[in-house]
Amino acid sequence: MTDNLNNIDYVDKDERIIDVWGRRNPKFEKHYEQSVIRVLSDYGIGASENTDAKGKILGAGYEPYIMAFFIGLYADKKIPLSDDSEDVKVLGQPLDKWGNLDSKKFRKAYPKLRDYIFIALVAKTPIDWIALDKGEIKVADVVTQLIKTMEEYANYGFSFMADKLESDKGYFFSKRAFLDIFMELTDRNAKVDDEDDEVEPL
Repeated sequence: MTDNLNNIDYVDKDERIIDVWGRRNPKFEKHYEQSVIRVLSDYGIGASENTDAKGKILGAGYEPYIMAFFIGLYADKKIPLSDDSEDVKVLGQPLDKWGNLDSKKFRKAYPKLRDYIFIALVAKTPIDWIALDKGEIKVADVVTQLIKTMEEYANYGFSFMADKLESDKGYFFSKRAFLDIFMELTDRNAKVDDEDDEVEPL
């Protein structure tokens, strides 16, 4: 069944790939909705409800998705989504709407973060850009590959976050929780790079 939220068959010849990508609405595995997304964010909660009193640390549902994506990216680990369409759902808001507005949790809009996500996906997705330029592959197919990479990194990130919450329900309610995760992942990657750069003795 075609997902209307992700229907990008029509692409204007002058349209940038990032804009086509921005119309997409990435998917996630449904079991993370209750175990991670709703635990940490206002996902699925009406704007009229007093969400601040519920102790959510993130705002819109795409915020835990962004965190999950970057955890997967920095860990350089991906998990494919379930092949069963009943196990997955779209997040509900296209990428070009993410971070456009100031948050009710007093965070400023952060639209540039979408650019960083897109650049990371271009770097991490094996695409024949020459073939695209020649018209041998479709823009829609390239964007589908980029979204697949994004979903798989996020899927690992959600798995990581679910494990943390299962072992410690309050883990992410520390102001340093995400910072500590990214610092640990960055430090771990730096150590791996240093080991790879070591010159073997003759």
